[in-house]
Amino acid sequence: MDPRIREHAQIIANHSVDLEEGDNVVVDAHPVAEDLVVALHEVIGEMGANPVTTSQRTGKRSQRAYLRSSDGEFETPEHELALIQNTDVYIAIRATDNATQTSDVDPETSAAYQQAQRPILEDRLSKRWCLTQYPAPANAQLAEMSTEGYENFVWDAVNKDWDAQRDHQENMVEIMDPAEEVRIVSGDTTDVTMSVENNPTLNDHGEHNLPGGEVFTAPQPDSVEGEVLFDMPLYHQGREITDVSLEFEGGEVVSHSAAKNEDVLTEVLNTDDGARRLGELGIGMNRDIDQFTYNMLFDEKMGDTVHMAVGRAYDDTVGEGNEANDSAVHVDMIVDMSEDSFIEVDGEVVQRNGTFRFEDGFEEGEV
Repeated sequence: MDPRIREHAQIIANHSVDLEEGDNVVVDAHPVAEDLVVALHEVIGEMGANPVTTSQRTGKRSQRAYLRSSDGEFETPEHELALIQNTDVYIAIRATDNATQTSDVDPETSAAYQQAQRPILEDRLSKRWCLTQYPAPANAQLAEMSTEGYENFVWDAVNKDWDAQRDHQENMVEIMDPAEEVRIVSGDTTDVTMSVENNPTLNDHGEHNLPGGEVFTAPQPDSVEGEVLFDMPLYHQGREITDVSLEFEGGEVVSHSAAKNEDVLTEVLNTDDGARRLGELGIGMNRDIDQFTYNMLFDEKMGDTVHMAVGRAYDDTVGEGNEANDSAVHVDMIVDMSEDSFIEVDGEVVQRNGTFRFEDGFEEGEV
């Protein structure tokens, strides 16, 4: 076994989920990630915890079969909910043998299934949880990389000094945490403002998401105004969606378009009322993620990007007394901030063309 796999497992157990003796642990992984599952079981055994392995979240072939044969109406599976309710730690490992396995599932069916899964999602998020990536060949292919090159990319981004990364990102937390308004501008296609007043900014340094590498908060749901072109593509429900454009008024998406698979975007926005509002603003800060790979777990952490998610806001990013956007979905989309762009916080430019004001090379100048 590649020693980097065991290092990955140790980081998950010791840094990301703080594994303890007696913990009930669910490891949710596609069979292609077996080496990392095995390494995790070694660590879980050494700690005296109790593992169960499933492929419920990441077994896309079986999920496709189920969804395509269903009548499109779903109830929350109580036995799956019971498993999560009795779990202390939930570890999800992304890896696949076909990144587009669910591409021929009807978007309405997928949206209905997500609604039924919502209580399970909410319970998972109340646990100690971690979402990570195993460098499977299909994921390498999607990233247009060799398998070896993708392995190096993944483990360079994952197996790193997370204390140092936390300290770097804390510079941005100190800017964002007391802020009232944030403005994001990129070229002539993105100019959007939002209030983040009294909403905490969190420092993602490899705990819930591994790799980490962002700071993020929640916009106040009714405050978002302007337009955004998400010029980096995303995969959702096994389909590629490109050039998503959203226009906001009073916090709500009032018009939308996409160059490819606009119907999938439409179904996301129609999931529920909260799906037409933003639940997250995130700023990428992991400089070891230096290329786009069609994998949101990595792409949203790139150091010269901003991402926004329609749908659910994370509870920890909503201040006491503030409204939390609620939805069955949380779909991240990315804006490239490397050129002709800036982030403005309370009228002051804090990032220009991908470089933060506390980094070498930051350019002073007018908005």
